Amino acid sequence: MSLAHHPLPTDPQALQLFAAALQAELARKEIELAANAAEIHAKTLHIEKLKMQLAVLRRARFGRSSEKLDHDIEQLELLISGLEEDVAAQDARARAIDPAARNDPATPAKPGQRRQPVRRPLPEHLPRETVIHEPACTCPGCGGTTFSRIGQDEREVLEYVPSSFKVISHLRPKLSCRSCETIVQAPMPTLPIERGRPGPGLIAHVLVSKFCDHTPLHRQSVIYAREGVELDRATLADWVGRAEFLLSPLAEAIGRHIRAGRVLHADDTTVPVLAPGEGKTRTGRLWVVLRDERPWGSAVPPAAFYLYAPDRKGIRAEALLDTCHGFLHADGYAGFDRLYQPTVPGGDPQLIEVSCWSHARRKFYDVHHATASPIALEALERIAALFAIESSIRGRPPEQRAAVRTEHAEPLLAQLKTFLETSLTRVSGKSALAKAIRYALSRWKGLSRYIANGRLEMSNNAAERAMKPPATPGPLCTSSSSIWKH
Repeated sequence: MSLAHHPLPTDPQALQLFAAALQAELARKEIELAANAAEIHAKTLHIEKLKMQLAVLRRARFGRSSEKLDHDIEQLELLISGLEEDVAAQDARARAIDPAARNDPATPAKPGQRRQPVRRPLPEHLPRETVIHEPACTCPGCGGTTFSRIGQDEREVLEYVPSSFKVISHLRPKLSCRSCETIVQAPMPTLPIERGRPGPGLIAHVLVSKFCDHTPLHRQSVIYAREGVELDRATLADWVGRAEFLLSPLAEAIGRHIRAGRVLHADDTTVPVLAPGEGKTRTGRLWVVLRDERPWGSAVPPAAFYLYAPDRKGIRAEALLDTCHGFLHADGYAGFDRLYQPTVPGGDPQLIEVSCWSHARRKFYDVHHATASPIALEALERIAALFAIESSIRGRPPEQRAAVRTEHAEPLLAQLKTFLETSLTRVSGKSALAKAIRYALSRWKGLSRYIANGRLEMSNNAAERAMKPPATPGPLCTSSSSIWKH
């Protein structure tokens, strides 16, 4: 037991020994506090250093495309979180030893102390609940029972209320006409599932949990059971299937809205697909076609339409874009080639290719990352100058975008082409750098098409961003799950 709670001895000699023991314990506490303070100070400095590195990485990521250092940033954030948790635990132990060690947010932090974060006001839109803590009815000083209010202290605490279930009873009284005995009753409100028990909010929550939060149905069943609501996985699966049927017209309407656009983005990515009976997974493809006219100030709502396919054959790309006409931002996938050909001899093609500078840039980045090639570095710097021009005109009308590109980007583009053509004669034809140069030069017409048309983009990054949420690691889909089509 700590000496702080030990009864005081009455013998003078024992009292002297007790005082000596108290001094020794106090000395140990001071040493422990000093050690904790030193360790907290060291970790605080390390955290600040890591935060600076994280800020540098975050600035760098906005200058890249697929090379955004996401892995390094994620690992660094995890490291900072772990160190901050350790510092908080040590600070709590120090305050338990010496309550006077509590930091005062109003004063600068001393060496070895954690600087408390500045508290921001809690959001105004959150609902408020007031809890009144009435003091004792009897004065602890004199025993009086009559009080006058002189003020009050208020402290806001942010709390979380978990999502919960509720039962809604729909009562429909039956009325009988006294004159003709006709029975009158209000109709039952329409429910998503006829004669079913789930409400629309519950079905929406199940769908969002499965497809947005990547929580499979069997895990949802366990989560709901903790609330005392037994919902079998098979029941949830039936709800999902019925919801797919109900949402199909909406998905098709979104697809028609997107395909009616004259400027589109398309891409695909791999998704793991369960193969029942085979004991393993297969690799499927998730395709997307995107319409986003915000870069040139259009008020048309942006939208994305997804289509699942078991492979990457050209017929999948044609099925995705079969009714589309206009311009298509895409990578160099050969499956799009038929769409770029005239439908009749001498006629216009169904789609006009707009190549992606991010894909071309990525190949130079890979070469520079592997070999530190000065030619690849200069190519990256020249491409970065083109992207900087795009950043300055984002959101402007098409005419202004085209004018700025013609004045500033077109000369840089011509210089870049000359540089690549000259560099190609100086490097080995079988090198990775030569392949990167040939990739850009072979698609130069598509890469430079955006200059004269302010409705076009320099890259296909919009489609790649649309691919990230569905491709987030989560539950595997099944090849028969047709909801992946939309």
